[in-house]
Amino acid sequence: MKFIKGALIALSILGTMSQANADEDKILRVATEPSFAPFEFMDQQTSNLVGFDVDIINAIAEVIGYKTNIASMPFDGQIPAVITHQIDVAISGFTITPERAKIVNFTEPYYDAGLGALIDNKYKDQIKSLADLEGQTICAQIGTSGAMFAQKIKGAQVTQFNTAAESFMELNKGSCAAAVNDKPVLEYYLATTKNPNLSLLSDRFTFEQYGIVTAKDNEELTEKISEGLKTIKANGTYDKIYQKWFGKQE
Repeated sequence: MKFIKGALIALSILGTMSQANADEDKILRVATEPSFAPFEFMDQQTSNLVGFDVDIINAIAEVIGYKTNIASMPFDGQIPAVITHQIDVAISGFTITPERAKIVNFTEPYYDAGLGALIDNKYKDQIKSLADLEGQTICAQIGTSGAMFAQKIKGAQVTQFNTAAESFMELNKGSCAAAVNDKPVLEYYLATTKNPNLSLLSDRFTFEQYGIVTAKDNEELTEKISEGLKTIKANGTYDKIYQKWFGKQE
């Protein structure tokens, strides 16, 4: 009897462990960088990660049968973390580029974006277009397409910071004449801070698309997330999330 009971207990424990492993397999380890409002940022009242990207990955996970474990991570550390399987997914407004696509997978695009610039109003008469940024001092966020673009502007002196918020702070302090970043981020910053000392250039420097990042050797997960994205676009969930953060689509 003791043997039988012992065997049954062992089987029960194994069954519980197997179920626990199965449950763990259904969790997406997600990284984001919470200083890129409205895509991802920390809610000051609740200390929770919130934003467009957070809502999108949670909605996708739900329709493909996963739960999410979302952690904050510096932007320039996320792709290495995906490659080394420290995380499963990175979603931080990653622009799909040929260079990045060589080392990681991207899902189908989930957001159409583009680069723009905030300028210190002291330079309003001097800087009216992209061409006027030549030879100017520019602040940008390290590792972003905005930083890469700024470095290609003729004669520009580019200083890079860990977060978008830091680059805006330096712009406010007068450390640079302009800050280059994704235009929706710049628009959201102006709308929420109502900073009278800064202006948004009307020029849209580039047309870009954001994708969700997964590992090259995990095609299955990439396809699942892309299918989940198609599902939330088809069932209206995507539109609701978009309107929540950006208003009605044009």
